[in-house]
Formats: sequence, C-alpha cells, structure tokens
Amino acid sequence: METISVIGAGLAGCEAAYQLAKRGYKVRLYEMRPKKMTEVHTTEKFGELVCSNSLGSNLLSNASGLMKEELRYFDSLLVKIADESKVPAGQALAVDREGFSEKITNYLRNMENIEIINEEVEELPKEGYILVTSGPLTSDSLFESIKKETGESDLYFYDAVAPIVTLESIDKEKVYFQSRYDKGDGEYINCPMSKEEYENFYNELINAERFPLKSHEEEKIFEACMPVERIATRGFQTLLYGPLKPKGLTNPRTETRDFAVVQLRQDDKEGKLYNLVGFQTNLKWPEQKRVFSMIPGLENAEFIRYGVMHRNTFINSSKLLNQSLNLKSNERIFFAGQITGGEGYIAAIGTGFMAAINIIRKIENREPFILDDRSSLGSIIKYITEEKKDFQPMGPNFGIIRSLEGKKIKDKIERYTKISEIALDYIKSVEL
Repeated sequence: METISVIGAGLAGCEAAYQLAKRGYKVRLYEMRPKKMTEVHTTEKFGELVCSNSLGSNLLSNASGLMKEELRYFDSLLVKIADESKVPAGQALAVDREGFSEKITNYLRNMENIEIINEEVEELPKEGYILVTSGPLTSDSLFESIKKETGESDLYFYDAVAPIVTLESIDKEKVYFQSRYDKGDGEYINCPMSKEEYENFYNELINAERFPLKSHEEEKIFEACMPVERIATRGFQTLLYGPLKPKGLTNPRTETRDFAVVQLRQDDKEGKLYNLVGFQTNLKWPEQKRVFSMIPGLENAEFIRYGVMHRNTFINSSKLLNQSLNLKSNERIFFAGQITGGEGYIAAIGTGFMAAINIIRKIENREPFILDDRSSLGSIIKYITEEKKDFQPMGPNFGIIRSLEGKKIKDKIERYTKISEIALDYIKSVEL
C-alpha cells in the first residue's frame, strides 16, 4: 500500500491524514513542533488555533456554515471534534481552543496507519506522494524548497492575533452579557463605551506604539485580519461599523444602544478565558495593556495572551495548482490549507479533505474528485485554482458560489439559505 507524506499537522494536514488513513493508506504525518516552534504557536498539539477560536457561522445563510455542513456529510474528523468542543458563541461554532487541539492530537496519535514524525521537513521529499499542508507559517527552509520546485517568487501577507483575558479579572459591574440581535443565549460579554470614552480610546489607539515589521518587506495585510489600530486609522467612525459596532445590542442598564461596544467571546470550555473579538493587533505588549485597559470593564484585566502579528506565506495556487490541488508541474505533489490561499479555518479543513481524496484518486488511476461551484467546497477550490492576474487569499463566501437561476429572491437570508439547500442536495448526489 502506498505511503503518503503529509507535511504539517495543522487543520488541513490533520483532516487529510484522517481521510487517507481511514481508507487504508499509510500516512507519515510530519510536524516540526515542539522541536522547532513558530513565532505564534504556543503548544505542540495538532490543529492549534492561532488567531481566533471561532470556525465561523453555523448558519446555512452563511457560506462558512454551508461548508461545515458539506464537510459533516463527508465525515470530516475536525468538524466533528469542533462540534464536540464547542463553547457558547451564538450562531458561531467557537471551540475550547486547548480541548479542540488535544482531541485531534489524541485521535490521530492512536489511529492505525498514521506515523507521527516530529521533525522539520526542510526539503520536499524526492519520492512518493506528498501533501504540503505546512500552512501560512511554513518554515523558511521548506518554503525555499517549494519556491525552487515551482519556480515562483515569494508570496505573503501579514496576519494578526487578538488578546485573551481572564473572566475573573473583568469588572462585571460595567459589562453585560448579550448576543447581537438576541440571536443566542447572551454568550458575549459587552463592554459599553460612551462617546467621550470612545474618543479617548480612539486617540490613544491610533497613536500607540507598534512592533516594526521586517524592514525589507512591504506591509501587505489580509483584510479580514486587519489590526484594530490599522482599521482605526481609516477614520474616527470606522471602528463603529466594525469591531466596536453597537448595532443589535441594547444595554440593559440604560435600555438604550451604546455609542460603541467591545465584545468578548468565550475561549475555553470552562468559561474562564475570553478573547477580544476583532481586536487583532500589532501594538507592543505594554501598549496593549495600557490602551485596552481603557475599555470599560477591562481596567484591571489580566492578559494571559497578548496579540501578535505574523507573516503568512501562500503560493500562487491560481497558477500552480489544478482543481485536484495537484501541482501542475509535478503529479506527486499536492497542496492544501492556508498555504493555498484558501483563507480561514474551515477552508483549511475543506481543502485538506479534498486533497486527500484526490491523492487516493491519483494513486488508484481514477478521475479527480471535482465539485462544482454549486457547493461551498467546490467554489473555494475553483477560486484558488482559476488563474488570475492578482491572486489573493479568500475564504468561503456567496460571491463565489453559483447564483440562483430563475426568479430572484430579494431577501438575502432567504436567498442564501436556498443556495445552501441546492448545494447540499448536490453534495448528497456525488460519489466519493
């Protein structure tokens, strides 16, 4: 039986390893941690979530929710573990960060057909089938090998991580629990701001000291993970329509809508840790403590993790990969995960699944497993593999899923839900 090398035990690599191993294929799963750590990972566990603990919406009116449902149908291990590890987060599938990673690690370590190899892969192997799932934090040496193999120059963007504080350090007299539009059970902690408090916070935020980026690199930042201080520089009101928007919230103490609101989301199963939603940042750590402590309720907050910014690497998939996620120039090599430009946790899981199935199809001399853009999975694969002049990462969205035919449905939620129903009917009609 063929042995497949999977490089990287992140979300894509773990999903792929599971899909390959359960079908009887031998897998060598390489993970360089803990021998060599990245600049943002903190554990040696597989599938560690670096940025947020949320895998996005669970609703079928959301393309991320649709992709999760498609993956549930295809027996995704990681979506199953995410469902088992979920914490209260309204309509989103947020997980206990530590518990999620630990369950993945334990499951794969005990799975037949998977050999775990804790060492850095510095060069692409010369033989056998290879799936590169090393993610956006691919080591410099491996990426040099990838560049040599593909003949492409470096592609990257900067990503940022939000801070985490302890629940017990939050002043409960100044905050309130509520989900936006009451869609949930009041899982979010809301820190209300008056206009004066927001003005003071805003002025300190835009003038706070940041960590410098590498002097020789251009500051290319992925829009969905834009640091909060960068968003603020776009204008005084920008945050009020972004991470500090008060829309959909009513302060129970005043029975009115606040001028601005900072939301915190549960980060662990026990509810002891909360992350600042939308507060990805590149501020220096003392500045984070100083500025974010200006938020009502967080004056004495204990920061157990500060936000950081890191360089994410991706390949020009639209030029290099075909729809089976196979390197056009080398049929032995496949790519999956965020290194392909499929942005976000659920896209990483989805591309890991699709690459694994296509490796099997390749080995068995069968036709590639290609889903069309009626599905969320098919649409993201189509996006990252269709050649384009200016390729940039993208996550699941209805803008790339096939539109409805016939009579227009004006209501967006109704329209998107109908698109999802068609997608799921299509998914159930295909054969692996």
